[in-house]
Amino acid sequence: MHAVLYDLSPVVRLLLIGALLASGPLLMVHLRTRRTSPLGRVHALTLVTLFLTFDLVLFGAFTRLTDSGLGCPDWPGCYGNASPIGASDHIDAAQQAMPTGPVTPGKAWVEMVHRYLAMGVGVLTVVLAVMAWLHRKPDDGRTAVSPWWATLTAVWVCIQGAFGALTVTMKLFPAIVTLHLLGGYVLLGLLTVQSALWARQKIPQPATPPVPTSLRTWVVLALLLLTLQAMSGAWVSTNYAVLACSEFPMCQGSWWPQMNFVHGLEIWRPLGYLQDGSHISFQGLTAIHFTHRLLAAVALIALASLAYYLFKRPTLRYHGRALGALLALQLATGLSNVVLDWPLLAAVLHTGGAGALAVVLVRLLVVTHPAYIHTSAALSGATTPLGSRA
Repeated sequence: MHAVLYDLSPVVRLLLIGALLASGPLLMVHLRTRRTSPLGRVHALTLVTLFLTFDLVLFGAFTRLTDSGLGCPDWPGCYGNASPIGASDHIDAAQQAMPTGPVTPGKAWVEMVHRYLAMGVGVLTVVLAVMAWLHRKPDDGRTAVSPWWATLTAVWVCIQGAFGALTVTMKLFPAIVTLHLLGGYVLLGLLTVQSALWARQKIPQPATPPVPTSLRTWVVLALLLLTLQAMSGAWVSTNYAVLACSEFPMCQGSWWPQMNFVHGLEIWRPLGYLQDGSHISFQGLTAIHFTHRLLAAVALIALASLAYYLFKRPTLRYHGRALGALLALQLATGLSNVVLDWPLLAAVLHTGGAGALAVVLVRLLVVTHPAYIHTSAALSGATTPLGSRA
């Protein structure tokens, strides 16, 4: 049954649902931080928002992998309603017209729960931005955390909402869905920066020796590789190319299967089709999958080497352990997706693992920044020779 793509009539009700969902975390933070400083409350809320955003990324993957992205074919509501309950007649009619189509009551609920969670996270980021501006000048004279980080985060949530709308109205256009997933990782990175900065303000961090410039360069390159790998992984998922190769390490019984990179790397096109309207070839899907494998090998070597180097440095050993554990998770879930016929749990965990890797690397960039080390040393009453190199 046809639905108007954009129907803003349920916006107010959806915002109220988002505010209601956000009230739980806000109340919890308030009750648990009543005896702490305002900086402690901001830090606690930042951590909670980061955790819920990570959950949102996981649920977004669940929504995509269960083919629920078009469970409600309009935006922001469901057939102009704030929930699938009010849209039940429309959903039943759409399901009867196309029994194997994307619209079912279950898929509609999955899609709308994803939107509710996104609304709740949006409310939390706005509250964080307000609190950041209110506490931009600490009473104890400490170096303030720039409120522009929180402001940028709130703006980015709005951009993510726009990509979410386009995901629906452009019928799961692969490039848009890929950008929407990457935008979720960017949101995790922004919140990670803030959590590290507020943690430094809340509790003075132990003074740590400066790290070599080469290490920070290595981390930046690792983050760029991870971004490229996440893009290729999202491209595999959004094009449903996982099953183009169902064995490992070979693919279709060959070390170099037949591939069409022209089809596979054609970016701006509808799902399942090329720009000329023809169906994408199986060789194109194979090229998408195999490219992800090749990039995965490069990223795995670079990140594993970085994890080993970090593990040897006492002050960064925690980051090395986290990086190594997440790489093991990514390898296990990636192989499971191939040889076990794309199990839902492994696919969701694979998406979450990429987000967790981004969090670790972004936090590592923050805590090894010379300005962060210098401020931490000043707050803890220590002096750190910034000119030295470990």
